[in-house]
Amino acid sequence: MPEGSRQLAMVFDLNKCIGCQTCAVACKMLWTRDEGSDYQWWCTVNTVPGKGSPKDWESMGGGYENGELILGKAPDREDFGGGWDFNYNEVFYGEGPPGKKIPLRVVGEQPTWGPNWDEDQGGGQYPNNYYYYLPRTCNHCSKPACVDACPSGALKKRQEDGIVVRDESVCTGSRQCAAACPYKKIYFNEQRGVSQQCMFCLPRLEDGVAPACARQCPGRAVFVGFLDDKDGPVHKLVNEWKVAVAQHPEYGTEPNIFYVPPIGPHPIAEDGSVDENRHRIPDELLEEQFGPDVHEALATLQTEMSKTREGGKSELMDMLIAYKWTSLLGEFTVDPVTLEKDVS
Repeated sequence: MPEGSRQLAMVFDLNKCIGCQTCAVACKMLWTRDEGSDYQWWCTVNTVPGKGSPKDWESMGGGYENGELILGKAPDREDFGGGWDFNYNEVFYGEGPPGKKIPLRVVGEQPTWGPNWDEDQGGGQYPNNYYYYLPRTCNHCSKPACVDACPSGALKKRQEDGIVVRDESVCTGSRQCAAACPYKKIYFNEQRGVSQQCMFCLPRLEDGVAPACARQCPGRAVFVGFLDDKDGPVHKLVNEWKVAVAQHPEYGTEPNIFYVPPIGPHPIAEDGSVDENRHRIPDELLEEQFGPDVHEALATLQTEMSKTREGGKSELMDMLIAYKWTSLLGEFTVDPVTLEKDVS
């Protein structure tokens, strides 16, 4: 990074994510309720293995190869799904046949995909089926392909916190950014003719409030902080303990959203016994998602878990358990309810 710059990052502990979608809904209620953004979910929680959102995004290309920018596919509205109209008036306001219960259904063109279309399906066979939840948002990459690809200069990476921001008054809607982003977390607002994506809840950060996805997480699974804050959990999890890894590091964009990989349950043998030497989630799946460093991360987690089971102490386990919610959010612990409201 350039001298004097800082990078804000988040760590999602996938061993604590229960797939409740609270982070996704919190983000949705704040940022994507305007015209043209009805189908947008800047934060999604996908089930892995699965096709994700947008559908088959991992095969759409983008990022860097040998240092060269690659333009892949810019996902379209159908790839994302969502934003449908429902028969609310019939269900909630009595416009249907009297005395008849009307189920909620999509009105008009029927959907073929959506943000959580293959939720909880996973892989494997009973009783050793497996899956895990994966929250995804803009990675605010250290080497953002979207910024390099933008022809109008609408996108920039802030030096003071590393957040990728967009000036919508400059954006021409070319969608080059979406084609270049290998994670496909950039949406297009057809009504306004501009692309849009997560901006790390920047207005909240300026008031000392953590991003909505992190603060609203009921499982205390999301850590927020600067990577150079050596006393903060994000720095320790990523740089010291090295148990937080980025998704698809091979894309070359150096993401700043990190994940503590899922351990998963042990497999069950034919005689009903539990094989404590293995885990159901295949090592090759985790390496495909998080790169080879995932194996060292899992080994460290297992070592520290064993230490606590034997009665010992572990700084890492205490950090991940997060006995105090404020320990998750770094310097962004202000309660938004306490902020003075502008009533002008």
